[in-house]
Amino acid sequence: MIRSVIKGVGAYLPEKVLTNEDISKFVDTSDEWIFGRTGIKQRHIAADDQLTSDLAYHASMEAIKDAGIAASEIDLIILATSTPDQVFPSTAVKLQDKLRIKSGAAFDIHAVCSGFIYALSTADNFIRSGNYKKILVVGSETYSRILDWNDRSTCVLFGDAAGAFILESVYTEDNLLDVGIYDSIIRSDGEYREKLFCDGGPSMSGNQEHYINMDGKEVYKHAVEKQTSIVEELLEKTEIKIDDIDWFVPHQANLRILDATAKKLKLDKNKIIITVEKHANTSSASIPLAMTSAIKSGKIMRGDIVLLEAFGAGFTWGAVLLKY
Repeated sequence: MIRSVIKGVGAYLPEKVLTNEDISKFVDTSDEWIFGRTGIKQRHIAADDQLTSDLAYHASMEAIKDAGIAASEIDLIILATSTPDQVFPSTAVKLQDKLRIKSGAAFDIHAVCSGFIYALSTADNFIRSGNYKKILVVGSETYSRILDWNDRSTCVLFGDAAGAFILESVYTEDNLLDVGIYDSIIRSDGEYREKLFCDGGPSMSGNQEHYINMDGKEVYKHAVEKQTSIVEELLEKTEIKIDDIDWFVPHQANLRILDATAKKLKLDKNKIIITVEKHANTSSASIPLAMTSAIKSGKIMRGDIVLLEAFGAGFTWGAVLLKY
């Protein structure tokens, strides 16, 4: 069978760091209030002249270098983002041009904080089809551009970043013992779309402010419930036990959500990769950013079984199980 193997990883964080203390100077909040409710201490903010495609480019170049390939070898780019450079063309084709790739294809996926899981699942299925050999999967966001910096309930939660994987097609005779993506599941339920959304849009008249709105209690409840259920479903599907997981790399939204999900899954907290304190919620960039950080620090090693999962607006959610 054909298996999708992660050959390279990369991440990029803008230079500007905005701490909780910095935010408390212009919003009625404090480091104690923010950290106690979210586990966040700081976040990175893109420069005024940096676009989502710029962040994606830096992360992609690091992943390409890590994989030891030339950019020209990439035959498909899938870029997850909910903060594209513009309405059209896609941010993915802009990234394709920045990388000087003249062949293949490129497109965006919009599933908000679940975007990278959706993109990874899509890329895996493209590789299994046999039509693509090397795919660049990117999550890149500039959420600082859609935050109401007067709303302390939302502006403290998000940051800007990008992360990228190079997936390569590899033949294997064993379904589970070799490296690569075992399986993935993605889900959505549009009934809850108004629990977490961003104002405005090209086809809407009237209010054109682009600010995040969130029902925090409902998001928390559904995030824990749906992330737990999707992980249990994927483990049952692949016949792998929770104790066999070496590392759990969840979407880095809120430390309370991570703790509650781990508790429901009866997962050892020492196996959870947590970066939310330094990066905040970077939406579709959070999983590749966290995994890249864990690989570079020597935590995640080749041969480790890794579980990725995310939950986002829509609601959307999903999980990917792989051996790195």
